[in-house]
Amino acid sequence: MAEVQGHFEPAFQNVRDRLQNNINDGVELGAAICIIVDGKVVVDIYGGFKDEERTDPWVKDTIVNVWSSTKNISTLAALVLHDRGLLDVNENVSKYWPEFAANGKENIKVRHVLSHTSGVSAWERPFNTNDAYDLKQSTDRLAQQAPWWKPGSASGYQAINMGHLIGELVRRVTGKSLKQFVAEDIAGPLGADFQIGALETDWPRIATLIPPPAMPVDLSTLDENSVAVKTFSAPALDALAGNTAEWRRAEIGAANGHGNARSLARILSVITLDGKVDGHKLLSPETIDLIFHEQADGVDLAIGKPIRFGIGYAIAGGGSEESIPFVPRGKDRRACFWGGWGGSYNLMDVDKRVNVSYVMNKMGPGTLGSPRTGDYIEDIYSSLS
Repeated sequence: MAEVQGHFEPAFQNVRDRLQNNINDGVELGAAICIIVDGKVVVDIYGGFKDEERTDPWVKDTIVNVWSSTKNISTLAALVLHDRGLLDVNENVSKYWPEFAANGKENIKVRHVLSHTSGVSAWERPFNTNDAYDLKQSTDRLAQQAPWWKPGSASGYQAINMGHLIGELVRRVTGKSLKQFVAEDIAGPLGADFQIGALETDWPRIATLIPPPAMPVDLSTLDENSVAVKTFSAPALDALAGNTAEWRRAEIGAANGHGNARSLARILSVITLDGKVDGHKLLSPETIDLIFHEQADGVDLAIGKPIRFGIGYAIAGGGSEESIPFVPRGKDRRACFWGGWGGSYNLMDVDKRVNVSYVMNKMGPGTLGSPRTGDYIEDIYSSLS
């Protein structure tokens, strides 16, 4: 039996026990949970195995592809640049990326990209995962295509192309790739073990992904020209791609971040700690306030579930218990979140100054967390109260 390792304060014994039981029962293969309260790490636990054969244990420095939990870091990069005055979330994307104005996109704002309301939720078909690896070709294609709905009128989840959109903005205003900016301006200064893509020297530390039992959205009953079908078929999602060398070498700022719960929680604690971690300032309180400016509240055109988006993250008060495993309640509450395909999850509860991050390699069903995710969050908030 693989014993859960790491440390936790006694109040969170139930969280540790839940993870241990899930590993014992095979619900989890390998996983990690980190909780930070008011800047103090109160839980940093991990356990299970990196491989399906259960021969390689998940240890302290194990990392894993976190799918769309990567978006938490990519959107943070854009907010950091807004805070520095290099990027304005209320400006048109075309101010920084003139070619993007083509085909009726001249009035799409940076905040539309950060809130999934741009109308550009994927590439025009045909488009496959290999195409996404070519940053220049794929960003050029995004610049030339027309929006699929009126920008700003509704959200449509930018499943794979969000990082390309943000990454091109980062490159235009800094001269750095998104991968480089995250390494040098975010993860590096904070000492966080997180990277977009993965250096080949780190590949032995990466846990193998086990595909989920089903796709995040059932496309079989939908119109082939619907936003949902176009989004999740260009490119079509393939969980096994996350285990390949090509994926790890690429810059997919929406989906190929590699890290663990500890690194995600540390980076994202800048949101709950007034923008500063251990003396490293990334955001001002005013920029953090922007996160909670509602941009969309309704059924997402791609995911097909109700989500309330602020600038960069989903925010409290949207969705339902049935549609998302854990959604903070109350539109006046300052809490934001986003997760990844298969169940990973990141919650930034600004009111309570709490960060929660959870990652795993045995993927569950769903886009925004799995039933496991909801169980862990319920246990955590029970402990907090």
